[in-house]
Formats: sequence, C-alpha cells, structure tokens
Amino acid sequence: MIERKVGFIGAGLMAEALARRMLEQEACLARNVFASDPCETRREVFSQMVGANVFAENLRLVEAAEVLVLAVKPQVLPAVAEEVQPALNSEHLIISIAPGITLSWLRERLGTARVVRVMPNTPAQVGEGAAAYCRGAGVTGADRDVVEEIFSAVGICVEVEEDLMDAVTGLSGSGPAYLYMAIEALSDGGVKMGLPRAVATRLAAQTTLGAARMVMQTGRHPGQLRDQVATPGGTTIEGIHVLEKAGLRRAFMDAVEAATLKSRRLGEKS
Repeated sequence: MIERKVGFIGAGLMAEALARRMLEQEACLARNVFASDPCETRREVFSQMVGANVFAENLRLVEAAEVLVLAVKPQVLPAVAEEVQPALNSEHLIISIAPGITLSWLRERLGTARVVRVMPNTPAQVGEGAAAYCRGAGVTGADRDVVEEIFSAVGICVEVEEDLMDAVTGLSGSGPAYLYMAIEALSDGGVKMGLPRAVATRLAAQTTLGAARMVMQTGRHPGQLRDQVATPGGTTIEGIHVLEKAGLRRAFMDAVEAATLKSRRLGEKS
C-alpha cells in the first residue's frame, strides 16, 4: 500500500481512473488521495471518492501531498509549473503524464531532479491500461515503487529509457485508436455478411479482447497463436491472405512510426 499522500493536479478522466482504481484495489487510503482542479464539476467527482481532499487552488494541494501527479494538458503545464515551483521541497516526487514533456523540461521548470515522466493510455479508464515511464536522476527506488503501484492499478506499467518514450506514445499511447478502427472494420465486415450491427460489434470487440488476453496469458508469440487458428486450407488462411495483400501489417507499422515521429517533433517544441 502507498503510504505517501498522492495529489492529482488536474482532476480529469485519467486522474479519476487512477484514483478510483487505487482506492478500489486498496493501494491507497482515501484520506491520502488529493486533487485540485478549477472545474467545479471535476472537483465534485473527486469529492465523492475522497471527501474534502479536493481544492480549486493547486498550491493547497502541493502543501497537502508528497507525490504530485501533473495530470494536465501540455499547453497548460508551463503555467502550472510556474505556479507550484516556489512551493516545492525535497519531499515532493513529481510525476508528469503530459505527452511530449521531457525530464529535462520538468527538471528545469520545477527545480528538482526528482521527476518521472509517464505515458499512460485511455484503456486505464477500464483498468486495462498500458503505461511506460522513465525517471530522473533524483528518483529513488522507493519512488519508483510508488510510480509502479499507482499505474499498475489501472493495467500494466513498464520502465523504459527516455529516448524510447516517443515510441511508447506511437505504440500504446496512440494504439487504442488503431484498434478501435480494426474493431469497427471487423464489425463492418460482419454487417456486410448479414450480422446485425450490435451483434457484429460485440463479437468483434470480444474477439479482440480475447486475442489480447491469449497473448498476455500464454506469453506465446502472436504468430504462433495465429497459426493455431489458421488450419491448412481453411477459412482463416484465406482471410489472412487478403490482409497480407492489403498490407495490413505494414499499415500498422507505418502508423506507429508516424505517431512516434510526430511525438518527437512535439517534444522538440516543448
């Protein structure tokens, strides 16, 4: 269990998902979870989870919490950093989930090397997230454990070197959008062949979920699992042949590459 007080600067959907799952899994007590946000509606959502530990002012949260999760958009972060920096001390661990914001930027703007950069993704809202993080020179082993406990509450959490964070953005950060398109396309195929839309979408989504769980739980290479489905001369190999001719794998690889390069360009501007 996380003994430190965790505060979310920005009480949006990602912050809500993290806080809710931490509480549900008893990774943290409600009295140790805080949030700040200028939006009254978002403060009310958090108040239902953690009571009075919710503020309109960021500085009140900085005074109350030891672990600060910067859960605001990149364009808002400079103003937030300028506001909170004078109130920071050696007890604070800073975690940023703003895409494209580097460790060096955080260190320079916040005046501390005790900073962590995390790239979560939207399935965290249903407890199936994939997050990767990198840490600054001032982050301790105990700090790392706190980061992993927070983000493991909503899925999986892995550590990478910072120069790989753009690739994480291109793969798992943007990846849900690619897979929503795949689910939609599979559903369209089912509808074309006569299935009702609701049935086709449900089957497509569950098939995607089941295939992902097979990869995670068996630890086997996706190609091996594919071959288990594609019997010689059967229906599946016919479909695979069409996908190969259409360049499906290349399209996915190109999408990850394009998103990675875009993330890199955005980071260079920060």
